[in-house]
This record gives sequence, C-alpha cells and structure tokens, in this order.
Amino acid sequence: MVRAAVLPAVGAPLELAEIELPEPGPGQVRVRLAAAGVCHSDLSLSNGTMVVPVPAILGHEGAGTVTAVGEGVTGIAPDSGVVLNWAPSCGGCPACARGEVWLCGNALNGAANIHARRVSDGTELHPGLNVAAFAEETVVSASCVLPAPEGVPLAEAALLGCAVLTGYGAVHHSARVREGETVAVHGVGGVGLAAIQSARIAGASRIIAVDVSAAKEELARAAGATDYVVASDSTAREIRALTGKQGVDVAIECVGRAATIRAAWDSTRRGGRTTVVGIGGKDQQVTFNALEIFHWGRTLSGCVYGNTDPARDVPVLGDHIRAGRLDLGLLVTERIGLEDIPAAFENMLAGKGGRALVTF
Repeated sequence: MVRAAVLPAVGAPLELAEIELPEPGPGQVRVRLAAAGVCHSDLSLSNGTMVVPVPAILGHEGAGTVTAVGEGVTGIAPDSGVVLNWAPSCGGCPACARGEVWLCGNALNGAANIHARRVSDGTELHPGLNVAAFAEETVVSASCVLPAPEGVPLAEAALLGCAVLTGYGAVHHSARVREGETVAVHGVGGVGLAAIQSARIAGASRIIAVDVSAAKEELARAAGATDYVVASDSTAREIRALTGKQGVDVAIECVGRAATIRAAWDSTRRGGRTTVVGIGGKDQQVTFNALEIFHWGRTLSGCVYGNTDPARDVPVLGDHIRAGRLDLGLLVTERIGLEDIPAAFENMLAGKGGRALVTF
C-alpha cells in the first residue's frame, strides 16, 4: 500500500488515500518516486480545462528509482534512477512517422487504463497523464521512463519531465531562438523560468521577463532576464520601448490566457515569432484582423511538450546542468508534501512562486 493524491471527480478537491498497486506486468516497471512537480496542467486536469478519465491519480512530472520490472523489460534495471515521460511516442502513427513525436496520436492511450485501487473501498483509479506521479510509488509502461542524467539530484530531475523540457523546447525547437535575438517570456512560473534560462543558453542578447507579480523580478533576473515588466494593459508598449520601439524577435507565452497571448503577439517586432506554451480553456478566444496579419508578418505557433523528443533532449539537458548552464534548483520555490498540493494549486492561481516540488 502507498499514499497518493486522488482526484475523485472533475472539479472536486484532491483526496489523500492509500492505494494498492499491482505488480508490474509485461513491459511495465515500478518506480518509487523521489519527487513530483506540481504543474499547471495538473490544475487544468483537476478543473476540467483538460479532460482525464476519473477518478484518477494526477501528477505527470516526476523522477524516482526503479524497484521492479516486468517480463520483457530490457535496458532498465532495479535501482536505476529514472525520469517519468508522460507522453511516450508510439513510433507508428503518422506524427511519429514524420518525426513529430510530441504530437503522437497514441501518447495518452494509457490514461484510460485502470492503474490502482483505493484500499478503503476498492475504487478503480486511472493514471492521470499516464504516470500518476502524485503517489509514493507508481507502475508505468517501460516507455514512460527515461534514464535520469548522471550527476543530477533525483528530486530535481523530476522537473525534466515537463517544466524544463517544455521551456527548453519552446526556445530551442519551437521558436528556434538564435544568438543575438531578443526574447520576451510571458509568465514566470516553472516553465517560464526554464524558458528564460534556455534563452540565455541560446545566446539571446536581451531577455525580458513579464509577470503579473512584481515579487518575481529577483527570481527572473537570477534565471537570466535582463529586464522585467509587470504585466498590464501596456505590456506590449513597455516591451517595444525597451527594444527601440521595434518589439522583440521572439515572445514565449507560458500562461495560456487570451490577453497574454495577444500581448505576446503585440510585443514582437514586424516578422517576429510568438510561441504559445500555456494551455488555455476553450473560452479563451484570441482575435486578429486580416490586415494586421498581413502588415506585421508575424508567426504564431503552438507548442506541445516543447516540441521535444524526450529521449533525445533529456541527455542534452543533463549536459547543460552538469556544465552549470542550467540550474534546476532555481525553479523550485517550495518543497511540499502530498497534502500540500491543493495549496500549491491556489498559489498557482494567484500567480505566486515558481515550481512547487512534492518530495517523498
């Protein structure tokens, strides 16, 4: 029996419960979690912005130690440190055939499976986003684990499973920031802090961090921001003023709100690029007129999981961490227990802090 944070129904509060996990079957591994990050996507799953079968154990950003492997599993042994990969590619769908593994049409099939049972009443539980990381232990497909980079603390390696991959990929794979370009990062949470560090790694000449909270300026500058703007109705004008009235080359939007997406678009120069990382609801409508699309010649693109291939990119991130270019600890603004996840959700809604990390 292990403890887990269970979402009993969409919109309901999380409940701490003891669950019973099955032994790993063919092609599966059991992992004892070292840590799990509390991501905005978990909040979106809990409130129905994103759909997940319920009741479920949420949590998709985690790392831990393999304790057992099922039949047919190769390349992964007990006592190995691993990073959870919530969106494993199938390798056979049209997206995978194009090399766009982040768009795999079968990546989330495992979320519909029965993952565990609640000890008290036998209720069957689904694994939120495949991996059910809000638990002391989990059983996942072997395709959902990646070797943890050598020399990286296992608790902090949890952040590689979503926030860092997404922020890094948004900069390097989606926006493709080039050396000397100017970048604005809208939203200084876990993903935003990873994007700021990644823009610095890419050689951006100016990195403007934008957030509703003035209290995050010190954190943003520590990550590599050269300027800080408190979000308002005049955000785009302030960014243009900082860039010789031109606007930035690239804007990375990490919030998922219509107003922020529009501000990010407006903050780029003519011919600039806006990458939207934040996950917004269907009610968040962004509008443009046909003339401005022609006149500004800007590019607006979505970004799923940072447009990354985790098997390729996690080792690269490990190199950056070991070289001191990427600081995972900077993203973590509080370390909490399972019982504190609802409070972390509230802080997220209030725009407070970076990444809350559940440590076991």
